Amino acid sequence: MSGEKIKLILYWSGLAFFLLLELRESYRPATVSKLQRWLTNLPLSIANGLFYHMVYAAPLGLLLLQNEAGRHGLLNSYDLPYWLKMLFTILILDFVIYIWHLLNHEVPLFWRFHRVHHSDLNMDASTANRFHLGELLFSGLLRLAVVYTFGLPAAGYILFEILANLSIQFHHSSIRMPADFEKRWMLLFVPPSMHRVHHSVKIRERDSNYGVLFSLWDRLLGTLTQGVDQDGIVIGLGSHRDFDKVGFLQLWLLPFTRRSR
Repeated sequence: MSGEKIKLILYWSGLAFFLLLELRESYRPATVSKLQRWLTNLPLSIANGLFYHMVYAAPLGLLLLQNEAGRHGLLNSYDLPYWLKMLFTILILDFVIYIWHLLNHEVPLFWRFHRVHHSDLNMDASTANRFHLGELLFSGLLRLAVVYTFGLPAAGYILFEILANLSIQFHHSSIRMPADFEKRWMLLFVPPSMHRVHHSVKIRERDSNYGVLFSLWDRLLGTLTQGVDQDGIVIGLGSHRDFDKVGFLQLWLLPFTRRSR
């Protein structure tokens, strides 16, 4: 079985697992219809995934094959063991996505697309699927550049994608977790309580906690926000509070409407 098939199976299996677990151990009651949100977020993910695959699967696959042959990239300039290349791949990609995430909040053009993700009025594992295609296409170009520049190995790239997808689903989930577990988990990784702050309507809270796999980058670069009353967090955008105006079709058009914070 190919790495891409394994990644796809684990992606949808993880999503189903977290969504079902939320129904049993939800952190807080839904304020809008969970089913209607799923019927927005999941079709959006499928449509985006199909288009993204058509655009980037071939060039990315070719580039990874060339990396395996040692044709280019910084990691191929040194005689490193494969396991170390794998480790560097995970660290490099996680740091790059941290910076990319931060830029999506700071650069007005990128924020126009990224606010689709933040417009969800509740947060659960399906929110991990709620992105505008424009943002994904921008990020695809960045990934190609990073894979080429560093000569990232195929196995490391696929492993990172699997870990990142599961991590994103987990920290967007509305699962009630023991406080002690989340505190320990956040020493290195990103728990739901940390990322929940990132989805707050308060801009100073939303513009923090950008980590995907590791909380390390937020700690080192001063973007970590802690000590927020979790029960008091209001999810979403202050400018988009009408559930009927953030449906599937509206989300496609959202980047082209008036700019908001």
